[in-house]
Amino acid sequence: MRAPAASLLVSLSCAVAAAQQPPRYVERVDVARIIVDARVVDASGRPILGLEAGDFKVRVDGKPARVDSAAWIGVRSDAEPAPRTTPSIDGEPTGRLIVFLFQKSLEPTRIVGLMRMLQQSRDFLGTLSPDDRVAVLSFDSYLTVWTDFTSDRARLEPVLERGVLLEPPRPVQSAGVVSLLTRLDPSTASRASTIEQALELIGLALEPLPGSKAVVLFGYGIGRFTGSGVIMTHDYEPARRALVAARASVFSLDVTTADYHSLEVGLQLMSEQTGGFYARTHLFPNLAMERLAGALAGSYVLFVEKLDAARPTRPTVDVELTRRKGSVLARTAY
Repeated sequence: MRAPAASLLVSLSCAVAAAQQPPRYVERVDVARIIVDARVVDASGRPILGLEAGDFKVRVDGKPARVDSAAWIGVRSDAEPAPRTTPSIDGEPTGRLIVFLFQKSLEPTRIVGLMRMLQQSRDFLGTLSPDDRVAVLSFDSYLTVWTDFTSDRARLEPVLERGVLLEPPRPVQSAGVVSLLTRLDPSTASRASTIEQALELIGLALEPLPGSKAVVLFGYGIGRFTGSGVIMTHDYEPARRALVAARASVFSLDVTTADYHSLEVGLQLMSEQTGGFYARTHLFPNLAMERLAGALAGSYVLFVEKLDAARPTRPTVDVELTRRKGSVLARTAY
């Protein structure tokens, strides 16, 4: 009986000693990382190369965030063609992924500009590398897919020259691994009754594909004009979220023949929030396309630390340059 009693006494002594020691606290910091695609251009619209992580200042949800790394993906010099900008899928190089979206209208102030930019888009094909892929879509009363992603100019040029304006759409073949049609078949596309719904479907179709993408919107407006001004409809926010999730920047090239019009506000807002830009094309369309070529030449992929892992109600991102002068095109949310 003495041995169990002694063991019990030792156990009680240890328990009392442990109770007298102060509690031990372990500090824990949750770190999340987000990817930000930043296109940096100078005053002439040319890409600025040679930047490092220290050249960027990023605020996430209004708080400073550390940039772990900044990797340039794109053209390295004027003499070099653009390398592929997204990881290969099953060993297949993808190059840049660009969607041409034409917002069609027969109003006189819009149709002339649309025809002008169809010609400009054909000329733009000559600036692309063999690995770059373009998909052509249009929207009038519903979304139409004219071509899946392709680098074949012989397929793209007839669509841009005649198809979008003058011909009925034809059945579209899937491009294979790198395809819009996996999540955007013609029946799904035909259900988009607004330009915002069309952009949402494009964002959802682009989301599984790796890397950053560009949606070039040759259009005349987003939103609805009311007696109190232009308002963004309930379709706008789902479209914005889908494009941000897909890392797809919208470059809005306004086809309207006017120095200013009400619906341009929506184009400007969508481009700003997704990391693209807005440009009028009725006076100097060549300059708008040169600016587009500079922005699409490449981007910096920033890996940014977000110390607070909690997700705020309205996530925000703000990117600036610290040691160089230039303009940064980056999405404003994550």
